[in-house]
Amino acid sequence: MPKKLKVLFVAGEVVPFAKTGGLADVMGSLPQAVEDCGNESRIMMPKYGVINDRKFRLHDVLRLKDIPIPIGNKTELLSVKVTALPSSKIQTYFLYNENYFKRDGLYVSPSTKKDYQDNDERFIFFNRATLETLKALGWKPDVIHCNDWMTALIPAYLKLVYKDDPFFKNVKTVYTIHNIAYQGAFHKSALQKSGLPESEFTPEGLEFYDSFNFMKIGIVYADAITTVSEKYAEEIRTDDELSCGMKGILNKRKKDLYGILNGIDENIWSPELDEFIEKNYNADDLAAKLENKQALQRRLKLPYNEKIPIIATISRLVDHKGFDLIIEAFDKIMALDLQFVLLGTGEKEYEDFFRKMAGKYPEKFSATISFNDELAHLIEAGADMFLMPSKYEPCGMNQMYSLKYGTVPIVRATGGLYDTVKPFKNGKGNGFVFEKYSASDMLKAIKDALEVYKDQKTWVKIVQNGMATDVSWENSAKKYNALYHKIVEGK
Repeated sequence: MPKKLKVLFVAGEVVPFAKTGGLADVMGSLPQAVEDCGNESRIMMPKYGVINDRKFRLHDVLRLKDIPIPIGNKTELLSVKVTALPSSKIQTYFLYNENYFKRDGLYVSPSTKKDYQDNDERFIFFNRATLETLKALGWKPDVIHCNDWMTALIPAYLKLVYKDDPFFKNVKTVYTIHNIAYQGAFHKSALQKSGLPESEFTPEGLEFYDSFNFMKIGIVYADAITTVSEKYAEEIRTDDELSCGMKGILNKRKKDLYGILNGIDENIWSPELDEFIEKNYNADDLAAKLENKQALQRRLKLPYNEKIPIIATISRLVDHKGFDLIIEAFDKIMALDLQFVLLGTGEKEYEDFFRKMAGKYPEKFSATISFNDELAHLIEAGADMFLMPSKYEPCGMNQMYSLKYGTVPIVRATGGLYDTVKPFKNGKGNGFVFEKYSASDMLKAIKDALEVYKDQKTWVKIVQNGMATDVSWENSAKKYNALYHKIVEGK
């Protein structure tokens, strides 16, 4: 029987407390999945002003009040609140300092739409506060699992500042890159605020092109580095564009870099349990999926025709999600025998384009320019196909929701899309895949899907293959568990 490990997850956001992106969803699910492998999980995150104490039943930990945290030449005070993660009983600690976290946004000011100018100081505080909280609690983890730039200094603090502290002896770190484009890059003056040794400000250590880059520091000092799909782990190490400047440093750590796919929360995303859809269904009862299609068309005021497939996209409307390809091919897509449903918000040029197209093609295209979780569930259940032509996609979640809901993905072969969607051929595979980032290649994949859709017997086979794909957290948690044991046991 393997040893039960104590694992601390540290993140800038966790569902349901605070969210700006997919990291929060992962942090709301992975700790429980790791605990289900026989370990003890706990979570630490900042206590932002947007988190409602009463709603989430946060209470003060009296012995964790006014703990001094050095920031450069000054001292800031830390207080800690605690609650259980609502979907489980996992202890979640909220690290609070009014100067840094009593604000309306997490990383960006809602009024100026710009990053807070003191984000370096805010998260230097959070990283040091995490380690000081552990000491004050007297809870020593075997592994600290850090996530994205907001927590990336913890491995460096352990190796450079707390290296002689007996409390942290043999504590190991895993650093997960959820999106390498967001690095926490700051002026080198952040070094002095961090309290990390100036002697380590070298290209091999803390320095990154004369700047203080949180992510680079995490990559250098963590015991193991992971990212959220095997393909993305390869891409960020070999592709100049996708590595965002980290290619060299990741190649130096090649033997310590692992790709582990995210899973989905099957309590929330399951066609058999989903409360937001018209009718629950499974792979043996696809007639009920048709009722969801009818409900979706009614809701979006699209004409009903059983023989015409619905292609859907749910996404932030940003460049790297492939919207330039969709715009380039849009009139050609509209000339095909299909309906197209879009849900999302983002860059103004994309929002304006899709609103205009909804007016031009009212019988064929629906654009809902908002965030609507309930509608997202109905789209996943009611659509026939799901289009994700991303330029890059570290993991991607919607293609996994789509597989689970029997909505056949059409994707570009990148990152997690490559790892989860396998081209349909000779009865095997669960979707349609194109390699080259071009509108013509995307259009060909859509046409291939439409052609197969005409043969409903074959189509049902693809749908059922997708619904049988394991996209649960259980599989991924076992891989994390194996990695934790590997670094703790030094194998």
